[in-house]
Amino acid sequence: MGLFDSLLGSVLGGGDKTQILTSLASSLIADHSSGQGLGGLLQQFESAGLGHVVQSWVGSGQNLPVSAEQIEQVLGSQFVQQFAQQHGIDPNLASATIARVLPLLVDHLTPNGQVPVHGQVQSMLASLLGGGAVPPPAS
Repeated sequence: MGLFDSLLGSVLGGGDKTQILTSLASSLIADHSSGQGLGGLLQQFESAGLGHVVQSWVGSGQNLPVSAEQIEQVLGSQFVQQFAQQHGIDPNLASATIARVLPLLVDHLTPNGQVPVHGQVQSMLASLLGGGAVPPPAS
């Protein structure tokens, strides 16, 4: 997880980076509210008018950036607040962290420019996060 560790370290400093990445992957991808995993997350961005942004994450070219404000717009302030509270960080830092990490996470899960089926995403996440199952999000 070297790339994610260094990215999270640059954003967060200390703290349990693996827990934050696992939580993000679990709540936004593995357990997406649509029940469609990564595909549901991408559809959520497309519905918010950011389809071109997420398509850059899936495609093989350069990832377009997403702002903390766009993250809050797409995911909702309630999600950002809960994520921040769960990890003991400021909501602004939470949305900035998600904005920096999510494009890399989606890019990693779509290495061939294709969105894999939900079952494949689960195993890819487990591999990325050090093996084992992706735990459910903390309530």
